[in-house]
Amino acid sequence: MSVGARRLVVGAHYGLGEWLIQRATAIVLVLYLIVLAVRVIASMPLDYNAWTAIFVPLWMKIATLIAWVALAYHAWIGMRDIWMDYVRATSLRMLLLLATILWLAACLAWAMQILWRV
Repeated sequence: MSVGARRLVVGAHYGLGEWLIQRATAIVLVLYLIVLAVRVIASMPLDYNAWTAIFVPLWMKIATLIAWVALAYHAWIGMRDIWMDYVRATSLRMLLLLATILWLAACLAWAMQILWRV
């Protein structure tokens, strides 16, 4: 290989960023579930009023919103990889990707509506 020649490397570490994000979002979700479990146990006996009171503080609303965003992003990466790996027809794959994005966005909007209603 001459000094001026350059090698184009493709595929090296492809997907590493997504793999790391999957792990980071999983950690966020585990930490949130621990906080939620502690709050639920502290609110026993649990009825509707106690359940809604868990989400009244602003910090809990923000933590819940962060967890929902982490869950949506985690789901997006997983579903995107499934569609990319198993759906060969480009038009169908694009339709499924768009449907996934719309579904996750709708779920996030609905979660925010529910969360800020409390």
